[in-house]
Amino acid sequence: MNQHAPADDRPASAKTTGIVALAVMSSRLLGLIREVLFATHFDGFLRDAFIAAFRIPNLLRDLFAEGALSTAFITVFSQKMKTEGDRSAWALAHKILTLAAVVMSAISLLGILIARPVVGLLLDKWSPEKQEYTARLTQVMFPFILLVSLAALVMGMLNAKKVFAVPAMASSCFNILSIAGGFGLAWILDDSSTSGLDANGMIGFAIGTLLGGLAQLLIQLPSLRRVGYRFRPDFAWRDPGVRRILTLMVPSVIAGSAVQINVFMNTGFAAHLPIENGPTSWLNVAFRLMQLPLGVFGVAVATVTIPVLSRVATDGISAKFRDILGSGLRLVTFLTLPCAAGLFILAHPVISVLYEHGEFKAWETVETAAILRWYAIGLVFYSCIKIIQPAFTTIDRNRIPMYIAFLSIAVNAGLNSIFVHVLHKDHVWLAVTTTAVAALNFLLLYVALARIAGGLETRKLLAATGRLLVPLGGLSLVAWVAWHTVLEPRWPYFSTLARTVSLGCAITAAGTAFAMLAHVLHIDEARQFSSMLERRFNRRSRRSS
Repeated sequence: MNQHAPADDRPASAKTTGIVALAVMSSRLLGLIREVLFATHFDGFLRDAFIAAFRIPNLLRDLFAEGALSTAFITVFSQKMKTEGDRSAWALAHKILTLAAVVMSAISLLGILIARPVVGLLLDKWSPEKQEYTARLTQVMFPFILLVSLAALVMGMLNAKKVFAVPAMASSCFNILSIAGGFGLAWILDDSSTSGLDANGMIGFAIGTLLGGLAQLLIQLPSLRRVGYRFRPDFAWRDPGVRRILTLMVPSVIAGSAVQINVFMNTGFAAHLPIENGPTSWLNVAFRLMQLPLGVFGVAVATVTIPVLSRVATDGISAKFRDILGSGLRLVTFLTLPCAAGLFILAHPVISVLYEHGEFKAWETVETAAILRWYAIGLVFYSCIKIIQPAFTTIDRNRIPMYIAFLSIAVNAGLNSIFVHVLHKDHVWLAVTTTAVAALNFLLLYVALARIAGGLETRKLLAATGRLLVPLGGLSLVAWVAWHTVLEPRWPYFSTLARTVSLGCAITAAGTAFAMLAHVLHIDEARQFSSMLERRFNRRSRRSS
């Protein structure tokens, strides 16, 4: 690794990644609280309707706001800032923010107008009552895409200026407002006399989701002013920078769509399963739990890696480019492999502790845990895709991920059709295909980029992964023994508090086993994080003294 690289062009350090990971972890934990409250206060009918309704604007958010638009904008904005300075980069931001506001407002209006026929087309096997209610929720939440599109662009500008913590914490504000505003309005509008919330309460929860999107945007604006940006509308969209962003976006929309379209597709296939109320929400719960470590580690590493790659790519594909990308892949593998193993082994008690309350029943825990185990297998692939796929955009080769995405979507649709319509399999097989397609997507992306770049330090990646086998074995053994020999026989007789404490002890023991073995084996990424934690502890000790 080049020890004399400019500060802006260094690979993502454990310290920077740790700061972002901590901010994202706060957001994900708040999101988990939001999902737990959601699952325990609404029945299967309402949960399925909300998830399907939110899936459409959320898909657009993942593709445009936090996917293709964000990646393309960060790439061009970072490179323009490096080559032409802040003034030119700010001028480009004026144009893109104005364009995004106009286009996303139009998309929001269109989504509201066509919600009913779209829901009817996608969820044709649901009852007319469920379709109508889902369409109402879709109309309420469609403006969410406008708010988060602007928030994602602001986040990209701040990341390019090396401001990471505030943008990472912005989604925490989304979750806080969604919880406080959503459940506050839900209880106000609720007309039922039961312990759960009714259909009117769900409308209130949907409105709270919009309030959360607004908070995610507003919380970042003071930081944007501090780095020197003052927005002014600019409709001069015939600009080379704007054209380049749009040119990069088109293939990136398709490339970034593979995972999200496959998840969206699962919603449609779930509607064709014999059990009408439940499978959609079980798939969502399992996917959300898998996204907790994905968001904390995968997104954190990608957040600090992609702007650096964009700046380095202005000099072409160099050894520094390969070093930065390889370092990011090794770091995210080190962070997510133990999470995947833990989720696979402890899927049942994790879901039981978090969700098995109120409207979410014990038999639903069993069904959801089976799904989570398959999603856990795909966690590392999902995380690596977060890093490697945007790398194609930084070197203007984003048509390759687009072609791979087409193949992934086709494979997912084909496998799901066989499992659901031909073999009549259950919802677990939808998770099987999603994970298999994620693995295929990553492997094809990796091979393609390695050939373009003349290698991606594959030997280092394989060696780093191999060194993790012993720590992973220790973690898995501790987790397996804790669950299958100690906790599982007693689980039905434990109180909620006893379940929580015992699960916490099992996770702590397994994590400690992994950390100790990684430290004994002198794994580089383990040393980086140990040094970071030691420095933070020493600084706090000096302050307190």
